[in-house]
Amino acid sequence: MVVLTIILIGDLLLIRLRPHIPSTKESTLWVVFYVGLALLFAVLLGNVAGWRNAGDFITGWALEYSLSIDNLFVFVLIMAQFAVPRRLQQQVLMVGIIIALILRGAFILVGVTIVEHFSPIFYIFGAFLIWTAIRQAMPDGDHEGEVQRENFVVRLLRRRIDISEEYDGSKLRTTVDGKRMWTPMVIVFITIGVTDLIFAIDSIPAIFEITTNGFLVFAANIFALMGLRQLYFLLGDLLDRLRYLHYGIAVILGFIGVKLILHALHENELPFINGGQHVEWVPDIDNMVSLGVIVVSMGVATIASLIASSREKRAQRVGPTVE
Repeated sequence: MVVLTIILIGDLLLIRLRPHIPSTKESTLWVVFYVGLALLFAVLLGNVAGWRNAGDFITGWALEYSLSIDNLFVFVLIMAQFAVPRRLQQQVLMVGIIIALILRGAFILVGVTIVEHFSPIFYIFGAFLIWTAIRQAMPDGDHEGEVQRENFVVRLLRRRIDISEEYDGSKLRTTVDGKRMWTPMVIVFITIGVTDLIFAIDSIPAIFEITTNGFLVFAANIFALMGLRQLYFLLGDLLDRLRYLHYGIAVILGFIGVKLILHALHENELPFINGGQHVEWVPDIDNMVSLGVIVVSMGVATIASLIASSREKRAQRVGPTVE
């Protein structure tokens, strides 16, 4: 974790000192680096703490990485809505990731405590994830709705403080006609912070089905978020073509929600369910099955999206047929 912290600080300083638009090659190398780092961590973890823990970490990391991709769609909308200059987007994303790490760390600490002392919480987590999956799969459950929810915060903020119309580099404060004002960057940071809070509420309950080990949960979140900034620039316009990705995420959330409820039945302590006894007949789904569902769901959704996009482009090139 010390090494990761050093990398995170170094990455932040690099962006601060040299704001730029990363090339596809640079973004690819960074994504490969962070994925490789996660796999290396899993190998070290397997040798030190056992391969079961390593398997739980990999499954948790894959889950959080998949759900974190959903953040990217909202980040794209936020950047567009507030017209963030492209050369400043790296810094915005990095701040967003740091906010996400802090929020998720707090949620993990609270979640581990609740899970240890109140096992029926898994029923609540499971029901919440199933509801989130249904909302994710709905036609009107698009990412623009997430941004609209933050608009209330933005409107409230504009009423309370003076905000300039133009950016002043990456500065939060600027001077306009001799008056000190906040720049639009402060709104962007707050909007991303609120977005991170919403996604933390969705993702943390999901990973508790994989493992309740606080260290593994936090490690999986760190590794999932570390390469998110580079993935944003690597995917670029491809995000607009991944039209079915939300269905893949819905399947994952629904599956994990069901698995949480099954786990809750295994650990049941509620007196009105089976007389307060454990329900032994419910199936116990292995984490390797969960990993398979995550990979297949994301893979199918991605391939289906790209095929649909390719067909649409071909149809546009051919044009309407004349009868």
